[in-house]
Amino acid sequence: MMMAVVGLLFAGWQALIRKDSSVSQTFFVISLIAAVFSFVSFFSVWYNDSNDFAYVTYIISMWVWFFAAYGACSIIAQTHHAISVKLVVDYLVAISFFQCVIALMIDNIPAVKMFVDNYINTNAEVMDKIKRLYGIGASLDVAGGKFSAVLLMISVIMSNYDFIRLNKKSVAFYSGCFIIISVIGAMIARTTYVGMILGMAYIVYRTGIWKRQIKYSDLRFWRVMIGILFVLVLVCIYFYNNSPGFREWFRFGFEGFVSLVETGEWRSSSTEILQSMVVFPDSLKTWIIGDGYMADPITGTYYKVTDIGYLRFIFYCGIIGLSVFASMFVYLAASCYKTYPVEKHLFLLLLVLVFAIWAKVSTDIFLVFAIFVCIPRVQQHGYIPMNRFEDQQL
Repeated sequence: MMMAVVGLLFAGWQALIRKDSSVSQTFFVISLIAAVFSFVSFFSVWYNDSNDFAYVTYIISMWVWFFAAYGACSIIAQTHHAISVKLVVDYLVAISFFQCVIALMIDNIPAVKMFVDNYINTNAEVMDKIKRLYGIGASLDVAGGKFSAVLLMISVIMSNYDFIRLNKKSVAFYSGCFIIISVIGAMIARTTYVGMILGMAYIVYRTGIWKRQIKYSDLRFWRVMIGILFVLVLVCIYFYNNSPGFREWFRFGFEGFVSLVETGEWRSSSTEILQSMVVFPDSLKTWIIGDGYMADPITGTYYKVTDIGYLRFIFYCGIIGLSVFASMFVYLAASCYKTYPVEKHLFLLLLVLVFAIWAKVSTDIFLVFAIFVCIPRVQQHGYIPMNRFEDQQL
């Protein structure tokens, strides 16, 4: 919310000095869709006489995330006197890498845990109770969704920028970050699997290895990436055998793979729990407009004891609300696809990520799209987009 205030100040300042108070078409359309979604949610709550206003104020939440993203992009542009997709992605990769490192530090260094729990985190007691690894405000499926989005960004940057694939240091940096965020991110939230699998599939697709037609730049890329993977596998083996804490988190993060190796059968607690949460509405009214509940009014837990995103939205505001909400992400992906011809596949992957995550939880990654919606607007306000040569120098 503080970043949203910063974004509003930047937007107001630009409107004054440039005498341009217009809003982008993308912002107008997504605001309209968010307003409709809020109204549908309100109607469901009012009609069902519930007091669950979880998504009734979504339009406000959307504006907060948008202007927070605008503030962040404006600060980056002010700092570098330019802004580009790669530059913003580099910041997001650095933040995600830091969250993974600080999560391990919190778990292993009491002084760090005490400082973070006392002065930064607000849900430390909950995380300790359920025994989950966490960073600074990064935990559970919300963190997993963000890690997944960043992994997709890395895969697109590595696959579409030739100068990166020809530079061993760049390949080593992005490959190392991809693998580290995948491994530690999975220990924090196994939702990270989605981004890891989609990202690797995209890299394989773009490098043409599945066609047996590999360019020289791609061959160098795979050599470096496999080398980094080999080193990190050795590091994981060492800590797995010598650190009980790391072993515990590794077995949690890769429970299915561990079970497959040890028993020959893929089994994980989250998969079994998810299967027990498949509960469909038993009335036409609920299918259409929902029951107006995200949380159970008596127990405070998930309504109908299901955490599956699609079902939670249907129970809350019906198929009508779910369709409206989904249409916002479809429009965002289409808009960004046209805006960024080089990185266009990223937004198709993010759209797949949204719909894949909803099969598990109702996590919203609008904030990821918001950043890319803001970049062209910040560029229009006096910052010249960096070309490929300037990108390479950075």
